[in-house]
Amino acid sequence: MKTLFKTLDGVDDVFAVDEPIPALEADFWTPPLSVPCYCRTRLDTIPDRIPYLHPDEQRKRRWAAALSEACTPGDVRIGLVWKGNPRFENDADRSLPGLEVLAPLAAVAGVRFFSLQKGQGEAEADHPPQGLRLINLGPGIADFADAAAITANLDLLICVDTAVAHLAGALGKRCWVLLPDYMTDWRWLKDRPDSPWYPRVLRLFRQETMGDWATVIREVQGELLKFVAGARPAERNESL
Repeated sequence: MKTLFKTLDGVDDVFAVDEPIPALEADFWTPPLSVPCYCRTRLDTIPDRIPYLHPDEQRKRRWAAALSEACTPGDVRIGLVWKGNPRFENDADRSLPGLEVLAPLAAVAGVRFFSLQKGQGEAEADHPPQGLRLINLGPGIADFADAAAITANLDLLICVDTAVAHLAGALGKRCWVLLPDYMTDWRWLKDRPDSPWYPRVLRLFRQETMGDWATVIREVQGELLKFVAGARPAERNESL
């Protein structure tokens, strides 16, 4: 994440966990997720200026060319991520059982899907459900800077509750997040379809019954039909 975090607004230096940290005259240190506590952040004071992360322009241009080559004119570009880290305590609930769960999305015409899946489930993208026009970008993704550059070239990202959801939000890109009924991450709050952390760009699709992904995907399919009908991919800046 080092390359990506160098683009973070307000950050002077970034050090990876395997690098020596030079002696710094710091006044304070804190784990990042403790910052809202120390800043006494509340719903109405969440800092929501987005984007605050930015893709590397050279990588963005390289991935723009790769995605354009895989598309036909007018295609709406949708990214997919269906699994998170298997070591996460709630992964069995937040990750989809497999790519097959997303098969109903194949019924939406005019879409080219791109897999940003890494690690668990990555190989599934080589054998997508019938009719799902999916390109596996996973093997070419070296780090989060690549993921950011790809996401910047998409019209929409659809994913489970994993790191790329926050990446898309920080980049100010449209993202639909599929949430389980059980042990939802605290940052998504409760009983709302949006996120105050990423206003105007992030939408939440929640299970109403534990383990029922089929109903969630049917809702996503219906909303995707509307999205594609109203999408204007030409607004994407192909020169970047």
